[in-house]
Amino acid sequence: MALADINIEERKKWDLRPGNTVRVWQKIREGGKTRLQAFEGLIIAHKHGFEPGATFTVRKNSGGIGVERIFPVFSPNIDRIEIVRRSKVRRSKLYYIREKTAKQIRKKMKQLRNIFSEKDANDMEEKKEESVESSQKAQTENKEKTSAGDVAGGTENSGDEDGEDTSEKNEEALKEGGNENAGEALKEEDKKEN
Repeated sequence: MALADINIEERKKWDLRPGNTVRVWQKIREGGKTRLQAFEGLIIAHKHGFEPGATFTVRKNSGGIGVERIFPVFSPNIDRIEIVRRSKVRRSKLYYIREKTAKQIRKKMKQLRNIFSEKDANDMEEKKEESVESSQKAQTENKEKTSAGDVAGGTENSGDEDGEDTSEKNEEALKEGGNENAGEALKEEDKKEN
């Protein structure tokens, strides 16, 4: 392609202002064939006006990753430029967009982390509840087994004639005289049982 293929006067009329969203159609050669490929994004810079070395920078986000391409205004590889949206900005170079988008990505990632941490916290709470319930079930089963064993062994009411349990006697002995009396009370009850 020769430089004569470019209409310079037409390209000088292009509205290449920062803030505009454009679709740049670029010619790509593959083997003997040429095809057109579009690159759509925001113009963040336009340098050197419309002199022969003039360039413009287009930025787009592709899959959460920022991609920038610098196109020469008078490149023969550019077929055409479509203006998708015009925007009014107060800067000639929109380099702050790079940091802004990085901050937005970080913010989204933080929100995702918070969502996952909330899910993890909910899962942990559910697991705690399940473990508490299972431990309570195990305790009730143990109590049932011990009470069933006491009934089977004939020690259901192994207290004195008044019908008091041994546990009640232990509690009374502890209240009256402390640990020594409780131990003596237990020894006396064991003797009575045998």
